[in-house]
Amino acid sequence: MTANIEVNGAPRALEVDPGETLLDALRAAGFKGVKRGCENGTCGSCVVLLDGVPHFSCLLLAAALDGRKVTTIEGLGTPDAPHPIMRAFAEEAGVQCGYCTPGMVLSAKALLDAGPRPTEAEVREAFDGHLCRCTGYVKQVQAVLRAAAELGNTGTGTGSGTGERTGGAR
Repeated sequence: MTANIEVNGAPRALEVDPGETLLDALRAAGFKGVKRGCENGTCGSCVVLLDGVPHFSCLLLAAALDGRKVTTIEGLGTPDAPHPIMRAFAEEAGVQCGYCTPGMVLSAKALLDAGPRPTEAEVREAFDGHLCRCTGYVKQVQAVLRAAAELGNTGTGTGSGTGERTGGAR
């Protein structure tokens, strides 16, 4: 069956089996930034943005996403033209092995899109559901606060002001 999904701003007709996960469909289509980890929604390596909201792609059926918008790390930037969040992760040494990084960067993007000035606690909440075995999350949190400042936000910890939970994958 065909799932018509917008991936990184471009319409894609993905041929999928009815029980195929979005993770498998994206990887088969060449999106290798979506990582296979636990396959049960606990590690965050497979996080993508679905209509701007972080989701575990290993828990989503691709066939059920007809007409939806998916953003992978490949849609955020490139090595030659990185998104400010990507650049901040590199500058703050928020990357070690890098396996969890794409999902964390996408969750950070959703957080910053939802609120201009996240607190450290809000950044940490946005990383809820992301398992990083290499770090204590300090450098990643610093990277998000740095990116907020670079994007024209103060990053001073005044909160998003939305009252909504903006973090963590669904």
